[in-house]
Amino acid sequence: MATQDDLIISARVRIPVDELTYRFSRASGAGGQHVNKAETAVELLFDLAHTPSLDDVQRQQAMARLARYLDDAGMLHLESRSERSQLRNRAEVTRRFVRLLRQALTPAKRRRRTRPPRAAVEERLRQKRRTSEVKRQRRMPALE
Repeated sequence: MATQDDLIISARVRIPVDELTYRFSRASGAGGQHVNKAETAVELLFDLAHTPSLDDVQRQQAMARLARYLDDAGMLHLESRSERSQLRNRAEVTRRFVRLLRQALTPAKRRRRTRPPRAAVEERLRQKRRTSEVKRQRRMPALE
């Protein structure tokens, strides 16, 4: 059942917000006292390996394409600490999650085989002959 809080990935895929887990921590770097006191860094966790929102084919495709963001248990980890506000970091990491999952579930376009134009092939061969001739002229003359 779709609710208003669902994240819309595509026409067929919606992720309920309650499947996402957020963890907060102190951000590092410059910022003075604020960065030392406020927990503004946000880590989004999503159990990609066990989510009921994706079918098996979608899950395998997403896991293959998002492998660098996954841990050994199939949990997706995304982090944002660029903003001073926890709320803005949370919104930013959620936008990144939607964008990444949307890209991962988009089917790859099939490559259409093409042939290089005849002029391009002839130009490449002409260039090779010229390079070969330059290198041949650099050689020492043969002693006879």
